[in-house]
Amino acid sequence: MLVYSLGDDAGLGPLEPWHAAEFAAVVDNAREHLAPWIPFAHTVNDINSARAFLQRFADSHAMDSRHCYGIWLGDRLVGGVLFPRFDALDGVCEVGVWLTPEAQGLGLVTRAARALIDWAILDRGMSRVEWRTDPRNARSKAVAGRLGMTFEGVLRSSFVVRGERRDTEMWSLLADEWHNRS
Repeated sequence: MLVYSLGDDAGLGPLEPWHAAEFAAVVDNAREHLAPWIPFAHTVNDINSARAFLQRFADSHAMDSRHCYGIWLGDRLVGGVLFPRFDALDGVCEVGVWLTPEAQGLGLVTRAARALIDWAILDRGMSRVEWRTDPRNARSKAVAGRLGMTFEGVLRSSFVVRGERRDTEMWSLLADEWHNRS
C-alpha cells in the first residue's frame, strides 16, 4: 500500500473501496467512541455499507470534490482524515478527522491533518481550510488550536447526528497564516 509516513510507524494513505472489510471492522469496534461525533458511525454497519461509503468518496475523489485517507499504525487502520468538502475553484476546503480510542494521544490526527493542510495549501493552492466540530468535542477543538486555526463562531443547529440537531463550531486557517507559521 502506498503510504505517506507520519513517523513512529504511522502512515497516511488513500482509504478506498477495497479497504471496506477493514474499515467496517474498525468502525464496528470503535462505534461507541465515534457515535457521538461522526455520522458514518451510524450508517457503516457492515462490509457493503462500508464499501458504499468509501465508493462515494472514491467517486468524489475522481471529480476532485472530496478526498478520504486512512491513518495506519503499523498495518492496522486506526483512523482517518478527509476533505468532506474540497472546492478547488473557490479555494476552500474542510478537513475532518476520526480516530479509534487506542490510537489517541499519539499526535496522529494532528500530524495527518497537517499533511493534508500542507497539500491543500502548498500543492493545490487552497486559500482557506475549515475545521468544523461539535462544541462539546474538546479533543477536536484542541487539534484545531494546535494547527493554528482561528475560532470563528458557532453555526447553530447546523449538523445532524442520530437525528439530533447540533451546533457546529467553525475554525479556519488562511493560506498566508499557514505560510507564515513559525
